[in-house]
Amino acid sequence: MDRTTIRPHGRRWLGGALALAVGTGLVLVGGAGTAQAADVNVAKNAGFENGLANWACSAGSGAVVATPVRTGVGALRAAPGGLDNAKCTQNVTVKPNSTYTLSAWVQGGYAYLGAANTGTGTGTVSTWTPDSPGWKQLTTTFTTGASTTSVQIYTHGWYGTSAYVVDDVSVFGPDGGGIPDPDPVIPATPAGLATGTVTSSSVALSWNAVAGATAYKVYRDGANPQTVTGTSATVSGLTADTAYQFQVAATNTAGESAKSTAVAARTTKDNTGPGPAVPKHAVTGYWQNFNNGATVQKLRDVQSQYDIIAVSFADSTTTPGQITFNLDPAVGYASVADFKADVAAKKAAGKSVIISVGGEKGNVTINSDASATAFANSAYALFQEYGFNGIDIDLEHGINSTYLTKALRQLSAKAGSTMVLTMAPQTIDMQSTGTEYFKTALAVKDILTVVNTQYYNSGAMLGCDGKVYSQGSVDFLTALACIQIQGGLDPSQVGLGVPASTRGAGSGYVDPQIVKNALDCLTKLTGCGTYKPTQAWPTLRGAMTWSTNWDATAGNAWSNAVGPHVHGLP
Repeated sequence: MDRTTIRPHGRRWLGGALALAVGTGLVLVGGAGTAQAADVNVAKNAGFENGLANWACSAGSGAVVATPVRTGVGALRAAPGGLDNAKCTQNVTVKPNSTYTLSAWVQGGYAYLGAANTGTGTGTVSTWTPDSPGWKQLTTTFTTGASTTSVQIYTHGWYGTSAYVVDDVSVFGPDGGGIPDPDPVIPATPAGLATGTVTSSSVALSWNAVAGATAYKVYRDGANPQTVTGTSATVSGLTADTAYQFQVAATNTAGESAKSTAVAARTTKDNTGPGPAVPKHAVTGYWQNFNNGATVQKLRDVQSQYDIIAVSFADSTTTPGQITFNLDPAVGYASVADFKADVAAKKAAGKSVIISVGGEKGNVTINSDASATAFANSAYALFQEYGFNGIDIDLEHGINSTYLTKALRQLSAKAGSTMVLTMAPQTIDMQSTGTEYFKTALAVKDILTVVNTQYYNSGAMLGCDGKVYSQGSVDFLTALACIQIQGGLDPSQVGLGVPASTRGAGSGYVDPQIVKNALDCLTKLTGCGTYKPTQAWPTLRGAMTWSTNWDATAGNAWSNAVGPHVHGLP
């Protein structure tokens, strides 16, 4: 198998540009400069609080956005397209024979910051950074020529890359005689304060932006201010079923506004309960909230061997990251309340009932802070409404590890340490620690229950010994599970995912005896095929199957064979 990575042509050219810049002595990365006492910021509308005033962007590529912002209520977002690199410029008034420090905060795609027409050297200086998920400061300096009174400062991205965001531009140096931005005044009182999602421990708030504000203070019952830079916040750590009042004030360097009119909110009752503990060795089964020809079950009918029941699936909404759950009439429940009663009964019997997100056709996009928060809030709302005590990540259309990690950590903070977190990546997703799925699993290792990789619907794959194994064998299960343990997951966080019957997947069905042999090989070094681990992992979590419905269709042959074997592991 050819594992060579080919870099995109555009990125190779960028590397050449970097080498050229270094060779010509340009400053590419620098620390933040310290302005002298007499220095001023000669840039206008440096925080983009007044839209694009004083700025011009090529091909209409730039716009001021309310999120993300570093300070204030606005930031510049510019998106390269085609042959346009999204260049935004401003001409600043400077003093001849003077040195200026140029800085800006950026995030997003490739971002450049520079100055042109300086009158010295080549006339241009610049610095840049590759993709940056968070705010990062770029800084460089330039010296003006003997007759230079105007310099063009600019930002731009790179061809074919994603949009970049800029905020808080500064050009510190001697006053060149231009009219500086006026000193700030205390901002007006925010209006439009409203509540959003309310949980048993948090209340989401939003309000209108205030011109000139660089931050906002959110007050709970007139005290405990929480400072934020955007126009929304979630106040957490609240007590369930309790009334609160909230206000917000706008701030900048001049001071703080009066508090807004108060809004009231009452946290919901906490109906989730801690949920049962997952056994040392556990069997996971997916319950189908639809009829695809497999035996139709109610939750109460799910076989007793299953310790974790993953309700499949949550549905996405038009809001990025947000999920909901729609009980399918095809499964035969008379009411939603009847379904909720089944969830509670299964939990009372010691089972974990979790909501699964994704599947073959499901696609939930979590690629920003806003979508991560929307995911966490909506998932926790489902926990509260239906009694789910965990979540399963079965996203098969690509994930962003950075933001999915944020989403899961926010959800864990709301649900508590007893939240069950499972994942069901495809085999290709767990071939190396560099994949987005593997990176996510490692990033949430401290709150992760089990990764049940789907060892089916797959071609041949590499095992941890570097050999290629075909699906449907003991070696395929053991040598691929080994990759996860060697890659950093605890054996207790590894499970073997297989179809419950020949009809449960397109390919990869294995006889339950092969599953039992693979479990013995990994935990006791018995029953192995040609691959044998160098050590036993007796704490291996167990096995998973798709699905409890297909298992029932096949007469419960899978759970009757694999369930007792899992529960009897050392």
